[in-house]
Amino acid sequence: MFNLLKNEKAIFVSLITLVVLIPLEHQILQTSLSNTLALFFIFAVIMYSAVNVAHHAEMLAEKYGEPYGTMILTLSAVVVEVLMIGIMMSHSENINLARDTIVAAVLLDINGLLGIAAIIGGIKHSEQDYNCDSTNSYVSMIIVAMGIAMVLPMFVPDALEVTYMIFLTVMFIFMFIIFTRIQIKEHSYFFQYDYKSQRKEELTTHGDINGVYHVGFLVLCIGLIGFLSELMSLFMHESLSSSGLPLALGALAVAVISASPELLTAIKSAAADRMQTVINIALGASLSTVLLTIPAMIILALITHHEINFVLSPVQMVLLGITFLASIVHFSDGQSNVLEGAIHFIIFIVFIFFTFTGLIG
Repeated sequence: MFNLLKNEKAIFVSLITLVVLIPLEHQILQTSLSNTLALFFIFAVIMYSAVNVAHHAEMLAEKYGEPYGTMILTLSAVVVEVLMIGIMMSHSENINLARDTIVAAVLLDINGLLGIAAIIGGIKHSEQDYNCDSTNSYVSMIIVAMGIAMVLPMFVPDALEVTYMIFLTVMFIFMFIIFTRIQIKEHSYFFQYDYKSQRKEELTTHGDINGVYHVGFLVLCIGLIGFLSELMSLFMHESLSSSGLPLALGALAVAVISASPELLTAIKSAAADRMQTVINIALGASLSTVLLTIPAMIILALITHHEINFVLSPVQMVLLGITFLASIVHFSDGQSNVLEGAIHFIIFIVFIFFTFTGLIG
């Protein structure tokens, strides 16, 4: 047991951070310097905890295989994201926080995560193969979901806004159930690729992985990230308000934290010439973010009477449009390369530029 706990340093670091900073919360908020330092420190601790989430999710992924493995990883990331958005909403009057976080997560997953992975994999292995049925399924679902949740509400009158939000919640839960069933039953082969080079020893180690242990510590890590996020939201709100920085940076920070476990796993998979895993992680995380985060935020907003806005800004609409057009072209042939990865990564850099200049909202 002691040897196992030695691998859980992130949990002890998180607990010590909470014990030390919670009593000092009000003193830290008194000065801009201490507030900023505390913000960056908590952000680093959360990222460290997110890496631990990735480790446990990877072990579960190895034990249960595809597509269950990447589903565990992406759902863990979505839980972290929903938890952080909900906590930050309670400390902020920014009605666009959920929208900006969802857009940031989708652009980060498709352009940042997938772009970096395709570049690394392309440099090491030239072209990498994957099942294009999976990309077609993911991209079509993401476009439909974001269209009906973030574009069509422009044309919904105020009198029907709450009704449409409830309708969206029901529809998205239904879409998630249908897609999950297709992913694990009728069309599970869409999300798999037969890697001829897979080593036999990889297939015989799954029984040695303790599923209960990794599930337990996965849940514990996510819970600690929630408590840390409570602290971070206070310091972030104060820092953004006093410095005049764009509020969208808070949404970007949430997206980065929630995507960090996926990014590490995706890079490892690309380096190992397993682009199907990268596709399942990047596009699966984007779809899960849209289908789960939106109804969760709607339910939370209705319960707390917090005003919320999902309608895309013109810049967000253009960036997503460019992303989806590039995705349709790139993900239709079942092969990735450095050029495709570079194009998506450039789109991500443009998004970062618009975010830091305050033009994204």
